[in-house]
Amino acid sequence: MRPAARAMAVTALAAVLSALGGCGFALQGATPLPAAVSLVRVDTADPRTAFAGALQRRLRGAGATFAGPALAGSAQAAAADPQGRAVAVLRIERDELLERVASLSARNVPREYEYTYIVRWSLERDGVRSIETAEITASRNLTFDERRVLAKQREREQLRDALAEELAGVVLQRISGLR
Repeated sequence: MRPAARAMAVTALAAVLSALGGCGFALQGATPLPAAVSLVRVDTADPRTAFAGALQRRLRGAGATFAGPALAGSAQAAAADPQGRAVAVLRIERDELLERVASLSARNVPREYEYTYIVRWSLERDGVRSIETAEITASRNLTFDERRVLAKQREREQLRDALAEELAGVVLQRISGLR
């Protein structure tokens, strides 16, 4: 490639990249958090659920620092950490995976299940609700084969984790929109 053509290609690439950056384009998973939510405490009854784990991974990936754990079911208000920074409290009020038989075979055996992950959450900053309680859901269907019970159990776990990741992404997008 000639030097003039190479210079033109580099200039065109730089123009495209700056246009993408200027329009708000960001790679998936690179959701920046507002400064007011850089120190966060996740208040949940069970921190070991698929959603709680996915949310904490997403927050950590976005640069959040975690404050001390909240007591399960407590009504602790947002406080300050030792350096005086305000702690944003992310409350998970409902974190539940529902399973429903979607179809049956002629022998009355389940052929398909519908899984619905439901999360109800809110966010407080400086003792004030920044995001009112919102409920989000994600659903998927899963076929069932009684001859492959172990494989289907693993597929169910993967589906649960995928739904939890999807909902954690929705929560992070909503939080990143705060200013």
